[in-house]
Amino acid sequence: MESKGFTLIELLVVIAILAILTTTVVLVLNPAELLRQARDSRRISDLQAMNHAISLYLTDQAVASTFVWNTTSTCTVSVTGNTVSSTSPIASTTGASGLVASGCWVNTTQANDGTGWIPVQFTAVTGGAPISKLPLDPVNASSTACGTACYYSYKASSTVGIYEIDAAMESIKYSSGGSNDVESKDGGNNSSEYEVGSSLVL
Repeated sequence: MESKGFTLIELLVVIAILAILTTTVVLVLNPAELLRQARDSRRISDLQAMNHAISLYLTDQAVASTFVWNTTSTCTVSVTGNTVSSTSPIASTTGASGLVASGCWVNTTQANDGTGWIPVQFTAVTGGAPISKLPLDPVNASSTACGTACYYSYKASSTVGIYEIDAAMESIKYSSGGSNDVESKDGGNNSSEYEVGSSLVL
């Protein structure tokens, strides 16, 4: 009577086929790229939410005629640590304590009362602040993942309502030249970062 079961050769063939399929799936799906895309989606969402919140603030304060806006041009970055890499989103220099990037001050505070990294007093909006706290970049550090650094930056003119918020993308899909390129197609003056705001040339 012949025994029923798999021979060693058959088992090895099945294992080899499974290994090939697993490798193919990993190469096609690229889990690391999918994680980068997820972080980029959050960056895009965060910047759009901040842009919307500032627009609400400006509209509300225009009606109330009680603008609290910076009296001089300002620039802040949300990065942690005390160094910012050279080109993204803004060039680094050394300077006074806290000043780490061409006129930009580091502020990791997420407060929505004007003391956070976006110095806009969202708590002044009639009916309550449109956001409970300011978001930070998912990586929020000097990192080669986003070109040279992964953080948000805010730049504003002393002219009321003129501002820009920037973030560098990390994934191939959303970076300049990618299939969903948001960096070079956002209408801004920097093709290596995603820019939103009332002026995209700050």
